[in-house]
Amino acid sequence: MTTYLLAGGGTAGHVNPLLAVADALRAREPEAVVIALGTEEGLEARLVPARGYELVFVPRVPFPRRPNRQALGFPGRFHRAVAGVAELIRERQVDVVVGFGGFVSTPAYLAARRLRVPIAIHEANAKPGLANRLGARFTEHVGVAFADTPIRHAQFVGMPLRPEIENLDRAAVRSEAEALFGLEPGRKTLLVTGGSLGARRLNSTLVQSGPLLVAAGWQVLHITGERGEVQDPGLEHYRMIAYCDRMDLALAVADCAVSRAGAATVSELCALGIPAVYVPYPVGNGEQRFNAADAVRAGGAILVEDALFLPNWIAEELVPLLGDGLRLGTMGRAAASVGVRDGSARMLELIDRAR
Repeated sequence: MTTYLLAGGGTAGHVNPLLAVADALRAREPEAVVIALGTEEGLEARLVPARGYELVFVPRVPFPRRPNRQALGFPGRFHRAVAGVAELIRERQVDVVVGFGGFVSTPAYLAARRLRVPIAIHEANAKPGLANRLGARFTEHVGVAFADTPIRHAQFVGMPLRPEIENLDRAAVRSEAEALFGLEPGRKTLLVTGGSLGARRLNSTLVQSGPLLVAAGWQVLHITGERGEVQDPGLEHYRMIAYCDRMDLALAVADCAVSRAGAATVSELCALGIPAVYVPYPVGNGEQRFNAADAVRAGGAILVEDALFLPNWIAEELVPLLGDGLRLGTMGRAAASVGVRDGSARMLELIDRAR
């Protein structure tokens, strides 16, 4: 019986591929022990137990960016975190550590290295994070979601996708999706999503442009996020919801998408061959622009700066695109050409090689 320790958390970009790999391991080896390592503050605290996996917490110890009182205490806190993970690995007789990035992965990598336990890594973003860049020094088994990710020992595996996305037959469930969301059967649907917390510019621009999109013969399924900060325009053929727990069905009904360019979102849209307009998050280290690069280069997506994503752009660029069925079809096929549906299986093969 194999015991796997899966380390990753904080954001959906780390938690979703972790859960996809956990599901694939459980399907392949029902007798295996799968333990997740996370923090009490991250999304994993809710999502991992809900999926039926054991979750062990490690203190959140971010690397200090500037000298201050918190930085003085960092070495001791970090040492204790590594020691705690090492004790877990010994007590539970962990056979392999699989890291997905984020704060919890760094102590997991160092503890595994100390105990000479094999390490496998998955890097979801095209611009790798600090934890995985460190971990890649300790193993040759590093899977990446995007082919040009600049990290040591990178091997392209794609994004591990949830089974409900990986096995999605969009045509077969479209009627169910239309009924669930109250959409008109057969009418073209634009899916709009800014992520779990929302995207102010994206949300406000789409709401302002709603009448124009509906007049163009489309209907809109707009997932605003929990902090969407916009009012429902109350238009016929414009369906607004704050949160969607059936993203598989939202993707099933999408004929085109407008979204941020998070790694998971880009990977899911490409895997399913959905043409997209990406509006990268304008704050941070710019990884969202890199996440979308392969799809844009292939012709499967359009990239728009957040500052330029305004109602006039919708009128001048998006509406003509939605009226060009031939171009949308070509974009969908181009997106699918860089998409991967079997990322979970590929990642399992990499984990097996690490062991």
